[in-house]
Amino acid sequence: MSVARWNKRKIIAPREAAGEQQLKATLSWPHLLAMGVGAIVGTGILTLIGVGAGKAGPAVILSFVIAGLICACAALAYAEMATMYPGSGSAYTYTYAVIGELAAWVIGWSLILEYSLVVSAVAVGWSGYAAPLLQGTLGIPMSLMQGPELGGLVNLPAIFIIGVVATLLLLGTRESATLNALLVLVKIVALIVFVAVALPYFNADNLHPFAPNGFAKSTGPDGVERGVMAAAAIIFFAFYGFDAIATAAEETRKPQRDLPIAIVGSMVACVIIYVAVAAAAVGALPYTSFASSPEPLALILRELNQPGAATFLAGSAVIALPTVILAFLYGQSRIFFAMARDGLLPASLARLSSRGSPVRITIFTAVIVGVIAGVFPLDEIAALANAGTLAAFAAVALCMILMRRRAPDQPRAFATPLPWLVGGIAIAGCAYLFLSLPAQTQLYFMLWNGLGIGIYLLVTMMMKPQADVQG
Repeated sequence: MSVARWNKRKIIAPREAAGEQQLKATLSWPHLLAMGVGAIVGTGILTLIGVGAGKAGPAVILSFVIAGLICACAALAYAEMATMYPGSGSAYTYTYAVIGELAAWVIGWSLILEYSLVVSAVAVGWSGYAAPLLQGTLGIPMSLMQGPELGGLVNLPAIFIIGVVATLLLLGTRESATLNALLVLVKIVALIVFVAVALPYFNADNLHPFAPNGFAKSTGPDGVERGVMAAAAIIFFAFYGFDAIATAAEETRKPQRDLPIAIVGSMVACVIIYVAVAAAAVGALPYTSFASSPEPLALILRELNQPGAATFLAGSAVIALPTVILAFLYGQSRIFFAMARDGLLPASLARLSSRGSPVRITIFTAVIVGVIAGVFPLDEIAALANAGTLAAFAAVALCMILMRRRAPDQPRAFATPLPWLVGGIAIAGCAYLFLSLPAQTQLYFMLWNGLGIGIYLLVTMMMKPQADVQG
């Protein structure tokens, strides 16, 4: 790696990039909206609602509202920054342009954590729905469909689905986005069916006591953190995904128009869907009956003696959950791509195939997340992914506020309403949710970023003497 690449302080604009490093603009707002909804609606609502209910009880509904509010504020900041800096790096690119290289490296390093672990977590969640079907139809033993902590050997279905989605991405951006849009419709229909079937069984008695573990995070005798905010910190995983839209800015035909539509539209749609599903779930059955299930919504339907609807929901999850993997694996490859093009990773990683796909990065990412998904359980993966996301969301909100102060008169294709209030809520909310994460997750996140900063400083120090000699 040359010295010049590591000493860059100027972002390579998409139009200035070399031909082999220039992504093609093939997407429009329907593709982006489907990508956002596909990324947001996934493991969080289909699987983590059980984990959240175990921490907050029926007040998991409130946890969804709080997490959704914080994400909505972050989404507005993303929409503004994405139209000002329509590159492929999302929060990394905005931080590089507004704050500087070191901060951008930290955010890029956090995004690597977020996107990689999201893909792994969703693959594990997908396996939770696929495993009973595979065992019943093909006779595959559960030991080959669960990680070691759940008593199995390796989660082969999770590894398999990551490989399938990675292969699809290698075929081309527009092709994978079109298929994604079709699968998103399947997923939305499945959730509408769940609400329609479960809502008539709503029993207000199931909501009492509403918040048995209190509001703030507290640690029980078993060492598990509980409370409304502890649940919100995990359920937060269910809302993000709109940031994957921002990574597609460079491949969007009209980013100034299409990005705000997709980012804000996907968040509004998903908040409505999530609150409806959460209310139907905790109202239909006591939360303790599905809190520990890997497929809580399907379990609820079976307990309501609706086996047909349960099978439909589980089948829809198996078919449609890969849309989340697709969106985040896509986003991860574009963030790596942007960092490589800016010189913070080897420039060879920014080369594209003849079909316009970053093949090397996609394959490398798929291998890493496949190993994680094959071994680790869902809740630990999701919690650590949340830590990286919270850092990125707070950074984007800060960048938006700083640009409002530095360049208040600069034209903005999308302007966040009440920017100081919205940005402040996003930053403060992300900080509070981070403090509500399990202590072990906070420690792992600090260790991860400490490692990242150490690598950055080591490489820059190694390169500086060579730069002096060349100078």
